[in-house]
Amino acid sequence: MRILTSGESHGDSLQGIIEGLPANLYFDIEYINHELKRRQKGYGRSERMTIEKDEIIVLSGINNCYTTGNPISIMIKNRGTNIELTEIMRPRPGHGDLGGTLKYNQKGGRNTLERASARETAMRVALGGICKLLLKEFNIGIYSHVVQIGDIKISKDIYNDISKEELLKSDESIVRVLDKEAEKLMMDKINNIKKEGDTIGGVIEVIGMNIPVGLGSYTSWDKRLDGKIAYSIMSIPGIKGIEFGLGFNTSNRFGSKVHDEIYYDVNGYHRKTNNAGGIEGGVSNGENIVFRAVMKPIPTLKKPLKTIDIETKEQVYAQFERSDVCAVPSASIVAENMLAYVLANEIKKKFGGDSIEELKSNFKNYIAGLKER
Repeated sequence: MRILTSGESHGDSLQGIIEGLPANLYFDIEYINHELKRRQKGYGRSERMTIEKDEIIVLSGINNCYTTGNPISIMIKNRGTNIELTEIMRPRPGHGDLGGTLKYNQKGGRNTLERASARETAMRVALGGICKLLLKEFNIGIYSHVVQIGDIKISKDIYNDISKEELLKSDESIVRVLDKEAEKLMMDKINNIKKEGDTIGGVIEVIGMNIPVGLGSYTSWDKRLDGKIAYSIMSIPGIKGIEFGLGFNTSNRFGSKVHDEIYYDVNGYHRKTNNAGGIEGGVSNGENIVFRAVMKPIPTLKKPLKTIDIETKEQVYAQFERSDVCAVPSASIVAENMLAYVLANEIKKKFGGDSIEELKSNFKNYIAGLKER
């Protein structure tokens, strides 16, 4: 499977193509549009989120609400484009403005901003939503919640013991947290940061449930599942780090307190802990896939930082563009859908098949075989 996106932040539309989906998969357009709606929510977003009403327009690859096996192309119209666009001559520290200007030999950073903007992730969510439809056929679910904004953290580390039902409640929170006390503190923090003309980042946690054993491979470095997931998540604008399971906390524990002991019963092999985050040796081990990612503060500040004017080379303050104060809740939705793409791709690689019926038959036979081992 492959995905490709195109389009600019303030252009007419975003476009996307996904290739490699099996034929005869039900294409639930309302589900995909709901994913887009989830991305647009969140405390601290800019006024553009009240303008944009993202919905996909299907251009090809779907017939009578089912996939045909052909590449699927979709479009999302941009609505928040009725603003005067000026060239970016005062590049923002932390953004791609200066690097893109120099790399592509441009007179300013406008072309870089238009593509490097997180607006592009709307199309990733739409394409990831299609991947989620495929994963649902195998009872695989992907969920997320916010665990930290600024220095405000949720009260406990719960990834080792959390249910699908509890995770779904994160959508009921305007900052996507499962801790009501922390929610209030986070909102207050965002309000204060906004008054100061600053921005703030945070940490998200993403959980994939009902993952079969055997996705990914240790046979080559570029086939490892955790490497592929890390690549996809680090490609999200603003993400600066990722950890699986216990992650960085494994550095201060003995091996006996880190590795997940293996048990066996009538349901097969299982663990009582999931410190590995569901991946060992680059291969899924049957437990939930769990990772956390950190998002930096957005680089566009109402009280800008110092920079250099590209034309005059004088010390000035960076340019301001319409921007969020905090986009951490939105990033969690983007991360869900990037994980969906990676897992859907691995399902297709592992089990093969040109139709959903063939793919599910191969999957069923594999699972039945596991129970005999």
